[in-house]
Amino acid sequence: MFADLRGEEGCPWDKKQSLKSLKKYLIEETYEVIEAIDEDDYDSLKKELGDLLLQVIFQSRIMEEQGEFDFLDVIKNLNDKLIRRHPHVFGEDSVENSNDVKIIWDKIKKEEGELNNQSKIEVLNYNRSQPALLQAHELQTNASEVGFDWEKIDPVFEKIEEELSEIKEALKLKDNEAASDELGDLLFAVVNLSRFIDSNPEEALLGTINRFIKRFKYIEKKAVESELDIENMGITELEKLWQEAKLKMRR
Repeated sequence: MFADLRGEEGCPWDKKQSLKSLKKYLIEETYEVIEAIDEDDYDSLKKELGDLLLQVIFQSRIMEEQGEFDFLDVIKNLNDKLIRRHPHVFGEDSVENSNDVKIIWDKIKKEEGELNNQSKIEVLNYNRSQPALLQAHELQTNASEVGFDWEKIDPVFEKIEEELSEIKEALKLKDNEAASDELGDLLFAVVNLSRFIDSNPEEALLGTINRFIKRFKYIEKKAVESELDIENMGITELEKLWQEAKLKMRR
């Protein structure tokens, strides 16, 4: 199909796309898949998974045109990786639980990483292509596995309070650059908290975003019912409707 879409008589838009121009669509489709899962909307999930797969096929076609690889190569590479990383299923290794599986998986990934000239420092072997919150989470998890971590949650809260204080201090000095740096430190500390409460920080933030959207739609609906212009409503009325939305929706 993409051979036709990007062919001489194909679609002008499809023909001008590149790997880089498609990046934003790949990210958008990924988040739409996640949203469908969070909403338990399986009809939408079926559609969004197809849209996500389309991005994989599209990019594979671009690589095929450049003589690098095609979609079948992508599938074969994935198939080989799954076999290689599951010797307890396709080989002679044995496991008793999911922790044993993780040990085998990490060992194989490490061996593959050395072949790919990754860092010899295990902490620094992480996926840089994922969202920043997940990068921070993976880095901290790697650091924890070599003993660079707090044993209890109390110091995590103390670190968050410390970073918040440093932001306030930077703002007092009107040093916005320093405040931005401290904001990054604060977010990093909050991600650390997510590990201690066994929460995925990306999913937690997405959940909050979705709740914000639902609550604001409620405010918009109430404003329309009352024939009010939401842009001219005061903060007092908006806050009242916001709290009302929270009570009605709970989550």
